[in-house]
Amino acid sequence: MNKKPIYVTRPFLPPLEDFLPYLKEIWESHILTNEGPFHKQLEIALGEYLGVKYVSLFSNGTLALITALQALKITGEVITTPFSFVATTHALMWNNMKPVFVDIEPDTCNIDPEKIEAAITPSTTAILPVHVYGNPCKYIRIKEIADKYGLKVLYDAAHSFGVKEAGISLVSFGDLSVLSFHATKVFNTFEGGAIICHDQKTKEHIYQLRNFGIINETTVVTSGINAKMNELQAAMGLLQLNFIEKSIGKRKLVTETYRFILGNIPGITILKEQPDVRYNYAYFPIFINANLFGKTRNEVYEELKAQNIFSRRYFYPLISQFPIYSGLESACKGRMPVAERVTEEVLCLPIYPDLEMPVVDEICGIIKDFRK
Repeated sequence: MNKKPIYVTRPFLPPLEDFLPYLKEIWESHILTNEGPFHKQLEIALGEYLGVKYVSLFSNGTLALITALQALKITGEVITTPFSFVATTHALMWNNMKPVFVDIEPDTCNIDPEKIEAAITPSTTAILPVHVYGNPCKYIRIKEIADKYGLKVLYDAAHSFGVKEAGISLVSFGDLSVLSFHATKVFNTFEGGAIICHDQKTKEHIYQLRNFGIINETTVVTSGINAKMNELQAAMGLLQLNFIEKSIGKRKLVTETYRFILGNIPGITILKEQPDVRYNYAYFPIFINANLFGKTRNEVYEELKAQNIFSRRYFYPLISQFPIYSGLESACKGRMPVAERVTEEVLCLPIYPDLEMPVVDEICGIIKDFRK
């Protein structure tokens, strides 16, 4: 058994000595927050890296999502996916909106666009899809539906930092897109997040919403909150950008090794990479069919844990299966058969830049041997 535990992820941290000059500047300036110099630099640098013009930084991704819903003036019912982290739906509830769940696609785990129209009612105002694991949603089809019914589209792009399809960043799509820079993400600022919008007027409104609604020393124009990113987070983000391509490259090597070793084992399914997509390799999910593999997903999960390897059933259970949401009509058992199957089969294996290849081999070996 591994003496050292292996977790599903491990935050990338740049060399401490590289961070110290940033700390020195902060200590010398005494500027800790309120759109300091590092904050402003990071918004510009992220816009350049992501290929977008308007980036608004936040202290975390959940506050960014809550604020994005406010910025779009969304009300009533919002069609979304049950297969995501619970913050996606919590953001709706905090804004007094009703989530309406629809099923997912088996080949991407994203919301199934062909299930959206049937869920639209006179109270529907928006669609909230998630690019799950960084797999691009069918954004063209989703836009067609949204345009047909006059709906807003807000993308939860928490998994999608740096992901591009046909050379275009995923965060370019929708009325707004929201990123997370949590410690577990490909790009982290300890905690953090951002909203991507398409014009300066919207960016200014988002600024007001994240800063108490203040526009000057004596004027408050809206009931905003305090969701600003501080200078320590912004400094970390600037430094992280120096390492992001190398970090993604290392993740790709881990992914390729998993695919090579586990790709032909009966009972294990691995999502296919879509053509013309530049991935960030944020997660490595496998899907275990107990009838073909001979063991359930939960049994594999427990076996790995017994070997001091901590995978994650991500996402399990479905958001719609939590008691706070299970009473919704759209959450009724049997209404989303694909999502209900996937949540019982999914297992995300450890993946992070510093994960050593012998450990990847060992994880694969445990899974293979457990099937025998």
